[in-house]
Amino acid sequence: MGMASALETLCGQAFGARKHYMLGVYLQRSFIVMFIFALLLLPLYIFATPILRLVGQEEEIARMAGSLSIWFIPQHFAFVFLFTLQRFLQCQMKNMVIPWVTAVAFAAHCFLSWLLIIHLKFGLVGAAVALNVAWWIPVVGLFLYTVCGGCPLTWTGFSVGAFAGLWEFLKLSTASGVML
Repeated sequence: MGMASALETLCGQAFGARKHYMLGVYLQRSFIVMFIFALLLLPLYIFATPILRLVGQEEEIARMAGSLSIWFIPQHFAFVFLFTLQRFLQCQMKNMVIPWVTAVAFAAHCFLSWLLIIHLKFGLVGAAVALNVAWWIPVVGLFLYTVCGGCPLTWTGFSVGAFAGLWEFLKLSTASGVML
């Protein structure tokens, strides 16, 4: 979440300077940088059991938490896209789409939680799956809104320009992440 705050600075400046096309480029840069960081954090999910044992957690808790952490990997990657899309839209004052997709996600989460946890008795795994779906619904909704005409001035399609200036974006987003 903190690293996505770099978008607030850059997109706010670009929007104010009427360089609207740069907002889409900054969004794509943020996707790239945050996805790489998400990949770097992936071993914490994969090796949660031995890490928890190493810090002295009880065996049973370490084993259960480690097996459950694998189920949260999709949610981990949803954060990459959700937080950046939210900042991108907020900088353009396109805030109303966020609660609408969140309401859909909430309804789906309630239904899936009931279905997977209570009705099908999948327990914690069912809860993790329901959470994963609930976090990806807003990602898909906000992305479709962005690329399918909701942001005609700021989203002009995917750009190779997103790969230029990655180092500067990385430094700014890392500083933003550390501050939060």
